[in-house]
Amino acid sequence: MSAGARAKPHASSKAAVLDAIRAAGTISRVGLATATGFTGPTISALVRRLIEEGLVVETGRAESTGGKRRILLQLNHTARYAVGVHLDHGAMTYVLTDLAGTVVARIVRRGAGAEEPDTVVSRTAEEISRLIESIGVQRGRVLGVGLVSPGPRSSAPGVGLAPPTMRHWEGFPLGEALERATGLPVVLDNDATAAALGEHWSGGFGGATSAAVVHLGTGIGAGLVINGITYRGPNGNAGEFGHICVDMDGPECWCGARGCAEVMAGTAAVVTAVQADAALAEAVGLGTRRRRVSTVADFAAISRAASRGEPGALALLERSARYIAAAARSLTNIMDLEVLVLTGPGFAIAGSVYLPVVQQELQRTAFSRAAQPVDVRLSRSAATASAVGAAALVLESELVPLSQAARLPERLDAEPVALPYSLVASKVD
Repeated sequence: MSAGARAKPHASSKAAVLDAIRAAGTISRVGLATATGFTGPTISALVRRLIEEGLVVETGRAESTGGKRRILLQLNHTARYAVGVHLDHGAMTYVLTDLAGTVVARIVRRGAGAEEPDTVVSRTAEEISRLIESIGVQRGRVLGVGLVSPGPRSSAPGVGLAPPTMRHWEGFPLGEALERATGLPVVLDNDATAAALGEHWSGGFGGATSAAVVHLGTGIGAGLVINGITYRGPNGNAGEFGHICVDMDGPECWCGARGCAEVMAGTAAVVTAVQADAALAEAVGLGTRRRRVSTVADFAAISRAASRGEPGALALLERSARYIAAAARSLTNIMDLEVLVLTGPGFAIAGSVYLPVVQQELQRTAFSRAAQPVDVRLSRSAATASAVGAAALVLESELVPLSQAARLPERLDAEPVALPYSLVASKVD
């Protein structure tokens, strides 16, 4: 390898520097060297490239510490954009974010429902185009689309092991189909994992080294972030919170087990319990509906009734909250969590009921409570967390590409590659 080739920064080095700038907000070249472990010349070369590409700009100078005032750097937020899509049975949420992860446009449309996957993909591509055009962003500045959905992932191409409401999606090559329809790269992931990424990206976990989200939507899932890195497991299915057993003698879950948190406490379980009581269904407004809109819409009606003081609706939500709190205790004890964030459309609607129940349970019973109380909080963007996280998947794939960051240099005496400390997106399709 020539000296010139040896001096050329690795792609992962560029990614690490970009991520350090993003995390800091503004930072000097000296600060970047400290944060990444790279030498001064390497930082200078990388920053020069990033400025030439329009990804980074110089923005004033730091306060003097006795010497020459250092030039500060920050991301050029409008240099690139990413689309995030949360695909669900009841609703589809689309967001467009800038390079810093700030939402600049958002729309919500009807869910996938019982439509055929090809039809939904075509509609999704049209909505993505409208979203991008709505604020006049050049399509060439859009890095790609992050699309997330409920249910566990499969190592095979396509949507695998879909929940009952989306069973007809099993095996459908979603990423490939959406790439063809949009002409943009597509990254797939689980919606709860994406929500955890979104919380981490937006600073919702603070400085916690062990944090998680519990996502309540059509199902119940969890996303785990350990030392700033999303933990997905070898098959991408870590965090199946909804299938923690909370009642050994409970009803059978669609996964094949009994008494899972999802079948005992999910939005569908609450709606089913209301529908089984004709008087209560009438009181909350479900009895007069000729057709179901979606489980989440019915759950919203129940939550509104509870907030009006309907005792039966409130009792069912509190029962659901107790089951979720029990599962949260197990997750907290296993992962030694410092922060637990409640997110997703279910908690966006009824978080005021669930939050105190989960807080009290963990304050009372979490194994680590004496050493470190668990900080349980509601997400600031619970309704859109998964879509925002989906866009962050795309940004992370640009800022910290795992396939490159994990690669050894061609020569071991070459410039060392800094380990990325932000979470990483991997393409699933």
